[in-house]
This record gives sequence, structure tokens and C-alpha cells, in this order.
Amino acid sequence: MSDTYLQLDKLTLAYGDTVAVKDLDLTIRKGELVALLGPSGCGKTTTMRSIAGLLNPASGRITLDGNDITRVSANKRNVGLVFQSYALFPHLTVYENVAFGLRLKGVSGQDLDSKVSAGIKSVGLASFAARKPGELSGGQQQRVALARSMVMEPKVLLLDEPLSNLDARLRLEMRAELQRVQKETGVTMIFVTHDQIEALALADRIVVMLDGGIEQIGTPEDIYNKPVSAFVADFVGFENVFALENGKLATPDGLVELAAPAPQIQAQQSPVPMPAKGLAWRPRMVILGSGPFQGTVRGTSFAGNVREYLLDTPLGPIKAEVDAIEPSHAIGTTLAFDLPIATAAPLSRYR
Repeated sequence: MSDTYLQLDKLTLAYGDTVAVKDLDLTIRKGELVALLGPSGCGKTTTMRSIAGLLNPASGRITLDGNDITRVSANKRNVGLVFQSYALFPHLTVYENVAFGLRLKGVSGQDLDSKVSAGIKSVGLASFAARKPGELSGGQQQRVALARSMVMEPKVLLLDEPLSNLDARLRLEMRAELQRVQKETGVTMIFVTHDQIEALALADRIVVMLDGGIEQIGTPEDIYNKPVSAFVADFVGFENVFALENGKLATPDGLVELAAPAPQIQAQQSPVPMPAKGLAWRPRMVILGSGPFQGTVRGTSFAGNVREYLLDTPLGPIKAEVDAIEPSHAIGTTLAFDLPIATAAPLSRYR
């Protein structure tokens, strides 16, 4: 992979006087599958629209394969876009839907048939070419939309919440389908999602966005195991997040001493380790039944192979999770618990 294929340089995007994305810097390598992940309103879809050419930047630059495309019209960027709604023509067959963009480019005859047939086959719909969208499942319609973009041989393929309209089983199938198509074709793919599990399962790298900026970029493993901020930690399932002040947990009842020194963080720009600004624990990391803290069970739920608890504690609400085979604790029960320093994720930012 080359170092730079798609680059966003100091990109600022606005709707009228409302700035949605400010001074965004992002580099994507050729052949990468990148997820833009974040809550509604964070700027991820706006960023995707600017790459597609559907929104002109207020300032900054977009470069693709060495060419400045900042002011290039959408139809000349060679960027594919798969919409959340699929946007298929209901009166056209699968074949004609996939062929539509190629016909606009002047492709015809055997060349057209070869490209369309190969595109339909690549998404496993060779036997559905004569059907219309209304005769297909949601997952099949999504595959048609994917094939329609892929046959155009885009330099970058953008997908806007591509799996959000599918049920859980179909989402799993389409994840595998997207990965297969992307790896077989080598197309650079960027997908927008608010679903952490989807991003973790699919992406080579994840760009976590918040308030029009980038909160963290990393591999799925980095994002999942090493969140840098309280927001990212909470977003990927560290539901017990605390600020640190002078090496102590900041709680509603004041500062609480830790059983061991708070961990240090090796900052990228400094050879000197820095004190963590916060600590985060997943519910699974909380030890129930022993420890220096106490809490009262406020809620409990059975979730198949685990049982989840919500505790009222002097530290604030604590979420814990244990194997379902463990004895259950009724609401109102007082339990000892611990937050082991060894399993905590140290945060370089807390806000």
C-alpha cells in the first residue's frame, strides 16, 4: 500500500453559517477499508458527502490519487456512492439497475454485458438478474446497489450506513459480503456508521469522530482496547469511566484513593510518560463479591451467557457483568466490588 491515496487537508465543511466539520486532516491508503464512526451529528456523513463531491468545502483540500479534486464535480471524480436507501430503480431489473451507470458512460454491447454480468456475479446474484427490486430481500437489494457502484470501477467506494436497514442476521451476511468484495477487488472503501460492532468487524482502520473533528484513529484492536478519551471509551463499551485528579478517582463524593498508582501513558510526541487523565473499565472488568468498594444492586438483567448489574455506589453508578452461571443477586442486595487498576484503560484525555 502507498502511504497516501486519499487525503483530506484542513477540510472545513459548513451548512450556511453552521460549521459541521472543522480543519479535518485524514490520510487513507490505497486498498484500505476505513470506517467513519460516531454518533449522529458528529460530521461523518458530511465528510463522506464532501469526498463524493456533493458538498463543497468552505476551505481545505481533497486529493485523490495525486490529483486535487476539491472543486471537481461529483460525476467526474470516479467516486462510487452506495446510499443507505439503496436508491434502486423499481421498474428496472437487477441487470438494468447495474447497467445504468455504464450506459450513461457510453458502454454498450459485449463490453456492457461482460461488466454487468461480472458485477452481478461478484455479489452472488447471477440467478437474480431478471428480477426487479420489489422481488428481492433487503440484503439482496443492498448487493445490487453495491454491484452497481463496483462496475463503475471507482477509485474510492463510499457507503452511507450500508447495513442499517437490515435485520441482525442479514447484517452479519452483508458484513462478510462487503469484506469479500473489498478484498477481492482491492477497492478503497470508506463506510459511515454509528454502530461500533459493525466498524470493529469490518474496518482496517476506524476514524472516531465527535463534534466535527477526529477523536481517535486506529485499528479496531487499538480503538477497542486502547481508547484515548472518555468519549471513545464510553462509545466502545467502557461504561465505567472516571476522571483522575492527582492520581485519585474523581467521584460525586470527592476524590478516592486507588489501590495502586495510576498508570502512565506514553505520549506520541513526547519520550516522557504522562500521567493518565482518566481510567475506564468495561462491565466485565468489575469484580463482584470482593474488593474495597460497596454498592447496592439497583437493576439486573439476564443476557444469555452473562448477567448484567447496575450498582448504586458512592463512586456513582457502576455497571458490572458476570457469567450467568454465577449465583444471581437480587435488587437491593449490597455487594462488595473492585475496580482493578491492572485491567483499567488509561485515558490521555478526559472531557
